[in-house]
Amino acid sequence: MNTLILGIGNLLLSDEAVGVRIVERLQRDYRFPANVELMDGGTAGMELLEYLACRDHLIVVDAVFCGGEPGSIITLRDEEVPAMFSRKISPHQLGLSDVLSALRLTDEFPKKLTLVGIEPQSLEPNIGLTPAIASAVPVAMDRVLAILREQGIQALHQGDIHAR
Repeated sequence: MNTLILGIGNLLLSDEAVGVRIVERLQRDYRFPANVELMDGGTAGMELLEYLACRDHLIVVDAVFCGGEPGSIITLRDEEVPAMFSRKISPHQLGLSDVLSALRLTDEFPKKLTLVGIEPQSLEPNIGLTPAIASAVPVAMDRVLAILREQGIQALHQGDIHAR
């Protein structure tokens, strides 16, 4: 299974960076099999098209507005994701919504699509996550790892690798 974990976000807007920060932590703390790729998508839009095309599974990690408590985490799957982005729940919704639409038009839409969304507290210009969002990062990481395990994909914690 060809899987991409895509973190998107703007590092200059506080909690807007949460998707990127989660992918960075996953890359730092875990070793993934060769069929799993992690990518910092930043604030890119259509530039991501070639990286997302024809994936077996695309897992997007991003800040999303759902009206929940800051730091709350939602998981959406397959058709729920484009439907949610059409309601403008993410600061990146336009870019990602356009990319997903283009992938569908070119018949390159991922076979499975999952969104792990974290409700932000602040999108003010600031480098660094607010405490509520920083404390949600490990929970969101666990959610991504659980999604991979559902697909039979096991990531090894770097501590487990070094202990061998």
